[in-house]
Amino acid sequence: MSEEYKGMAIGVFELESECACFVALDAAAKAADVKIQGVERNRLSAGACVKMRGTVSNVNAAMEAALRTAEPLSKIVSHTIIAAPSEEAETAIRMTINK
Repeated sequence: MSEEYKGMAIGVFELESECACFVALDAAAKAADVKIQGVERNRLSAGACVKMRGTVSNVNAAMEAALRTAEPLSKIVSHTIIAAPSEEAETAIRMTINK
């Protein structure tokens, strides 16, 4: 795992609109102390997936802000928070960054 994100929770959300993802991640970053780990464009549609890292409480607050902002702009495809990702999950997460 990247030492930069060691011990951090991860929040992931996917929207049908890449543009809405940027609006939502901006809201998330302003709402709580989170780091945006990556934004991956969905190759099969115009959507994208955002990964953000921080403490569990900050990721929860950021996710709430992101989804509240995204709801009128785009369909929310999925979202989740993993409080303590396993090493295997971290490996899979790294594999998708910048793809």
